[in-house]
Amino acid sequence: MIVNGHEMKTTFWQDFTIADAFGIDAILDTYNRAFNEWKDNVVYVTELSLVLDWKIWQWYTKNEAVAKVYGELWQKHNDWCWDNLKGDDADYYFRITD
Repeated sequence: MIVNGHEMKTTFWQDFTIADAFGIDAILDTYNRAFNEWKDNVVYVTELSLVLDWKIWQWYTKNEAVAKVYGELWQKHNDWCWDNLKGDDADYYFRITD
């Protein structure tokens, strides 16, 4: 599957799309489960950042509360990546998310 020109390696886009239908608690739960399961995989943690960003854009004109949650999750996630990814992993993250 290709989303916004990126060949997806995870089901994060679909997972969050399902969560969207169930509201903010489901979005938060989906993020926490995905992050906790995949935080040691730079490809997946990078794709999670991309999906959170795309979800902000998907919702910003449709539902401000949902867009805000995605924005807060993206900021928290991006901060974690800045603080924790090093060397080649950091290079990969910044190259893909730039």
